[in-house]
Amino acid sequence: MRVKDEIAIRRSAVRPITGRIGKLRKESVTTEVTLSSERAELLTTFYRDNDMKTPSIQRALAFKYIMDHVSLPVEKGQLIVGLRGAGVKEVPTYPEICCHSLQDLETLDSREKNPYRVDERTRRAYETTIIPFWSGKSMRERIFREMRDEWKDAYVAGIFTEFMEQRVPGHTAGGEKIFTTGLLEIKKQIRALKKRLGSDELTAMEITADAMLGYAERYAEKLERMAVQEGDGERKEELLTMGKICRRVPAHAPRTFREALQHYWFIHVGIVMESNPWDSFTPGRLDQHLFPFYQRERERGELTREQAKELLEAFWLKFNAQPAPPKVGVTSEESNTYNDFSKINIGGLTEDGSSGVNELSYLLLEVLEEMRLVQPNTAAIISRRTP
Repeated sequence: MRVKDEIAIRRSAVRPITGRIGKLRKESVTTEVTLSSERAELLTTFYRDNDMKTPSIQRALAFKYIMDHVSLPVEKGQLIVGLRGAGVKEVPTYPEICCHSLQDLETLDSREKNPYRVDERTRRAYETTIIPFWSGKSMRERIFREMRDEWKDAYVAGIFTEFMEQRVPGHTAGGEKIFTTGLLEIKKQIRALKKRLGSDELTAMEITADAMLGYAERYAEKLERMAVQEGDGERKEELLTMGKICRRVPAHAPRTFREALQHYWFIHVGIVMESNPWDSFTPGRLDQHLFPFYQRERERGELTREQAKELLEAFWLKFNAQPAPPKVGVTSEESNTYNDFSKINIGGLTEDGSSGVNELSYLLLEVLEEMRLVQPNTAAIISRRTP
């Protein structure tokens, strides 16, 4: 297809957002950002009641406890499930990394730009449970205890306001493997390695995989219950289909375009729920990762271009529903952004050096143009071979 023909198709396809996506987008844009203490309370409960000598296994079991008990929000009309938080724009905190003080909560709730609203229940949870338990135990406090007074004075003076003390390493992409491998296959690989190595780290990995499998199973059961309550109609069938997908992925490798999106999103939620990556975990080259699913279903007549676009727009909204967790200390006053900087790359080159641009690249540009959201970040990778 000639470039000008592709551009003409793209322009003719761009439309105002209507229906399902329009309602979901309005909810995503207008919902006020609030701080949720749910994750922090669950984590505190686990560590208060479980004291183990093996840090890796304890951390994995803590993650499993969270995923076994965390809320399972389902936005009305959404086609993809899973959220880091108890609802749209509800943001969890990570007291094991850095614990917010009551003053931090006040600052976040009252700051003029991009506030994080904090209700009275969350304040009480912090005052009575979270702060008393994590005081002196967070990674940030442990780091500060090792620093010289000159360094601390510079920090208080605002010479620098943040470093690797409020998050964990991030700036990572799952890559192609995340779209082609199910967790049961990964568990099989772990068990094979354990026979030779028998390490606690591998045991922790297996527990972590089980945590994600249980999370998806919980969603499948909830969606099936919702379908029964829905009665007859289109949404009932959607909920049943979503439940079947949750029983398929992330346990197994996805087979369809829709399964691939849900599969990735489960993994994304798990990673950002377990820790707080330093600016983003990302799907990376989404057009290249998804194209085999898209092409196969399009050729079979099982997926239309508009169906694919609606799924991508629903996927887009999942990122925007998850603002970045707030900072602490002086950074909570100065860091005024909700953006978690999760990046979607399009274009570029393939492994053999040819152009990576495909039909999905243009479709993703349409989604970007129509959605106009803070998240996800999007980048077109340009080379001499780019159309």
